Amino acid sequence: MLDPVELTPPAIIHEWTEAQTAFMHAALAEAAKAEALGEVPVGAVVVHKGQIIGAGHNQPITRHDPSAHAEMLALRAAAEALGNYRLPGCELYVTLEPCLMCSGVMMHARLARVVFATNDPKTGCAGSVINPFMDHRLNHHTEVLGGLLAQEAAAQLKAFFAERRRQQKAERDARAASQ
Repeated sequence: MLDPVELTPPAIIHEWTEAQTAFMHAALAEAAKAEALGEVPVGAVVVHKGQIIGAGHNQPITRHDPSAHAEMLALRAAAEALGNYRLPGCELYVTLEPCLMCSGVMMHARLARVVFATNDPKTGCAGSVINPFMDHRLNHHTEVLGGLLAQEAAAQLKAFFAERRRQQKAERDARAASQ
């Protein structure tokens, strides 16, 4: 049975700074790049001392790489920029609540903070399904905040999946008509 603290949702802040909002807008722009590739529109940026040092957008299909999530690519770029896999003092902004793989890497990188836009009720690992960030048995504790530009990120994802369902239906209809 899960410890109740593992299911604690992340903090919701209602007063975001202009800088935080700008960083999430940068993550949303990255998500648009993923969408243009036909990938699930998720984008991320890593910030150090008020500057974006890494950015990424979902590319698992394009790269044939199950680990090519937006967060992973942004973290790799940030680690390269700093010359260290550990990223203390860095913050990651991402448009969708991180999955378990990405959450683990964020903690391993020793991020100071993760800010996400919208929850992922199916695979979210920052409070929606599980919350390893709150597991006190783990060594590093990254602060997690959610809800920044949640409506914008959710709308982007909903539009993407609605279009994908429309295309799949059109393909099914075309196949049925040709038979």
